[in-house]
Amino acid sequence: MKRRSFITGTGLGIAAAALSRPAIAQGVRELKMVTIWPKTLPGLQSGAERVAQSITTLSGGRLQVKVFGAGQLVGAMESFDAVASGVADFYHGSEITWAGKSSTFSYFCNVPFGLTASEINAWVYFGGGQALWDELSARFGLKAFLCGNTGAQMGGWFTKELTSVEAFKGLRYRMPGPGGEVLQRLGAVVVTLPAGEIIPSLQSGAIDASEFVGPWLDMALGLHKAAKFYYYPGFHEPGAAISLAVSKKLWDSLGSTERSIIESAAAAENDRSLAEFNANNARSLGTLVQDPAIQIRKVDDGILQTLGKLSGEVLVEISRKDDLARRVHESYLNFRTSALGWGDISERAFLNARALKFPYG
Repeated sequence: MKRRSFITGTGLGIAAAALSRPAIAQGVRELKMVTIWPKTLPGLQSGAERVAQSITTLSGGRLQVKVFGAGQLVGAMESFDAVASGVADFYHGSEITWAGKSSTFSYFCNVPFGLTASEINAWVYFGGGQALWDELSARFGLKAFLCGNTGAQMGGWFTKELTSVEAFKGLRYRMPGPGGEVLQRLGAVVVTLPAGEIIPSLQSGAIDASEFVGPWLDMALGLHKAAKFYYYPGFHEPGAAISLAVSKKLWDSLGSTERSIIESAAAAENDRSLAEFNANNARSLGTLVQDPAIQIRKVDDGILQTLGKLSGEVLVEISRKDDLARRVHESYLNFRTSALGWGDISERAFLNARALKFPYG
């Protein structure tokens, strides 16, 4: 089996001997999946393990996928380059992490005041989103799929109260993507950190606040032990999509059956993941509510209105970067407009009705 020479300048820092081409013996391909998640993180890393096992099982063992958590093969932030270069075969992560490659990637995770989890599924699957995503990913030698969703996110954990828009000035806040750009316009010092570095940064005072996901994963990470103010809603990612990306070179070498297996496994995990997050977030919120050391606060509507105005400005600037960014932005916003109309008389109307006081059960 030939060994792939180390690719100079990728910053992967891994010996070439450890990064071989996919092994093909008697019709079996041994494939590597890297993730941006800590190895023990539930929901996200376990979701990567599930989809890898699904691909292996559905293929009858012809595609054998081994999963490496952040830092096991490459660092979390190096996962994109590892797959784009062919050093690894898949990554499991969130597209907003790659906003430094292209801000347009953020739309395929989520953007401030954007689509809910069910809406982003609808846009990608039936609103033209997948074709635009394919066009963007192909520029980097990738083919990507929806492969999970955290559902509604929280605004994050703060070591100090968020009393006004002015409270953002000088606030050291961990938030990736366009949400971070919004906060910078309010004077915040925005920091991008992988999950494994959030807690020590909060505890040392290197940062004052951090978003991550929601009650379940935030508690699993231990964020409730590092800060006491927990704010909602998460304006920056209303339903964060998780992605599975495949090396385009590998994808092009696969037959239709193998491609269908990968696509189907990702779609199944996309549905399963959202259900798992909704179930566990509900349970974990109940635990946090009972903790006297935690203060759960709603972000003031005046602050949200300011964040919304600035979010629109940031997204317009992203849309002007190139023609593809413009087309993605227009497709996303057009779909959002129609989703708002339908959502107002469907889910929002029902949730308002369910919130009325009446005896039940």
